[in-house]
Amino acid sequence: MDLLNTLVDKGLRRELPTRDEALAVLATSDDDVLDVVAAAGKVRRQWFGRRVKLNYLVNLKSGLCPEDCSYCSQRLGSKADILKYTWLKPDEASKAAAAGLAGGAKRVCLVASGRGPTDRDVDRVSDTIKAIKDQNEDVEVCACLGLLSDGQAERLRDAGADAYNHNLNTSEGTYGDITTTHTYADRVDTVQKAHAAGLSACSGLIAGMGESDEDLVDVVYALRELDPDSVPVNFLIPFEGTPLAKEWNLTPQRCLRILAMVRFVCPDVEVRIAGGREVHLRSMQPLALHLANSIFLGDYLTSEGQAGKADLEMIADAGFEVEGAGEVTLPEHRAAAGGRCGSHADAGCGSQEGAGCGSHADAGCGSHQGGGVCGSAPAAAAATVTEQSSDARTDLVAVRRRGAGTDLAPNA
Repeated sequence: MDLLNTLVDKGLRRELPTRDEALAVLATSDDDVLDVVAAAGKVRRQWFGRRVKLNYLVNLKSGLCPEDCSYCSQRLGSKADILKYTWLKPDEASKAAAAGLAGGAKRVCLVASGRGPTDRDVDRVSDTIKAIKDQNEDVEVCACLGLLSDGQAERLRDAGADAYNHNLNTSEGTYGDITTTHTYADRVDTVQKAHAAGLSACSGLIAGMGESDEDLVDVVYALRELDPDSVPVNFLIPFEGTPLAKEWNLTPQRCLRILAMVRFVCPDVEVRIAGGREVHLRSMQPLALHLANSIFLGDYLTSEGQAGKADLEMIADAGFEVEGAGEVTLPEHRAAAGGRCGSHADAGCGSQEGAGCGSHADAGCGSHQGGGVCGSAPAAAAATVTEQSSDARTDLVAVRRRGAGTDLAPNA
C-alpha cells in the first residue's frame, strides 16, 4: 500500500504526515489492519527497539472532583460507584508505589482529582515525591494534579518530580461538548507551564467519546505541536453513572488504527497505551505493543486493569522486553535536547510547510469553522462519528476495589 510505505519513510525521518494521510490511516479497513500495524511497527522499532516501558498509577485522592468532565467517574455529579478518599499520606503513597516498582515499573504517576492543586497540595505531593525517591533512587515520578498556577511546576521540579501529565483529551473544536468548567486553552497552558519549568511534559488523548476522525487527527496534531515526551492514548471506559456511559464506539481494530495514526504523527515520542486497553483491545493487546512502547501496569485510577503478572507474560510472549531502570526511554536526539524534542528546525516537529497545523494564531487545528487551515479532507477519508457498537462489553468495566486507598493489595 503506497500510503503505508510513504508513512514509514516519513516516520523514519521524523517528518510530519499530511492530515489527509493521517485521516487515511483511520479510514483503512479491518482487512488491512495487520498491514497498518506492521508499517507503524517499523517506525516504533526504529526509535524504541523492542523495549516496553512500564508505568504505575497511584491515585492520591479519589473522587469528589468539582469539574464536570463527561468521561470521568470522579466528576461533579458522578453516580459511578467508585472509591472516594482524601489525600494519602506520603508513607501510604510510597507503599502503594512500591508495589508497582516491584512489578517492573520505572515510572510512578501520582494523580489527584480536582481542578488543580492549592499550594498546600503541592507541599503534600512534594513530600510524597521525596518519600518515594528516598526509597527508590532511580524511579521516575510524574505528577498529574490538574491545572497548574504560576510557580507550581517549578516547585514540583525542585521536589524531585521528573514529569507532569495533563492531557488535552479531545480536539479544541469539540472540547466544550465534553467539559464546561474549564477550557481547552487552560489545558494547553498547563502543559506549557510544565515545559517551561523543565519538567518532561506528558499529554495525550481519550478516544471513543463519539468524536470524528477529524477530531482525533486535530488533537494528535495539536499534541505534536506542544511536543510532549510521552503521549498516553486512553480508550474511554464508559462508566455507568457518567454522561458517556452508553458510548461504546470502539472495536479492537479501530483502537489499533488510532494507535498507528498516533505513532505516524509522533514517531519518536513515548506512546503509551493507557486506560481502557483491556476493555477495548482485549485479546489484541499484544498487537498494540508493535505500535506503543509504554503501558500502565496493573490497575488504573478508578477501574481495574489486568493482573500485572499477565501484563509481564504478554510482553514476553509478544517478543518484547521490559525497559530497565537504567535505560533511557527516549531516542538519543530527544534525550540530548533535555528530554524534549527541542529541535523543530531539523526534526520537522509540528512544522510541515504549508500544512498550517498547530498554528494557534490562525485558529489552526481544531477549528472547523469555514473549513479552517486543517478542516478539510477528501470525502473518502473524512469520517463522521463512529457508529455505536452493537456488542458493548459492559461486563469488562470493573471498579477498582484494591490498592491505594484500600486495605487490599494491588494487582501489580
